[in-house]
Amino acid sequence: MGYPAKRTKTKTRRYLRDIDQVKADLTSPRHLELHKESKAPEDLPGLGRHYCIACAKWFETDVSLVQHNSGKPHKRRLKDIRNVFTHVDANAASNLRIDNGPKRIAKSEEVEMAM
Repeated sequence: MGYPAKRTKTKTRRYLRDIDQVKADLTSPRHLELHKESKAPEDLPGLGRHYCIACAKWFETDVSLVQHNSGKPHKRRLKDIRNVFTHVDANAASNLRIDNGPKRIAKSEEVEMAM
């Protein structure tokens, strides 16, 4: 009687920042500052004092943040952040190389250069 609802791994209601955005937050403190400044502290849980950078979530208390840090979703997210792939990795996997090594000179060019 109809089609079942399609289940997705991530729901838009619980959307977090993307892995590359979190990686930029970890490498550049200014990037993280800009993200935190875009939110009003009055609207955030715990007035925005307790924030998990890896998961991009705010928490009510310090106790809930510590409990979150020992949880499985947080550890999974840390693992994803460590394994971020770059364009160089993607090109290497598809056999596209940026550096082809030293240029080889054909024998006919060597003869012309010697004369």
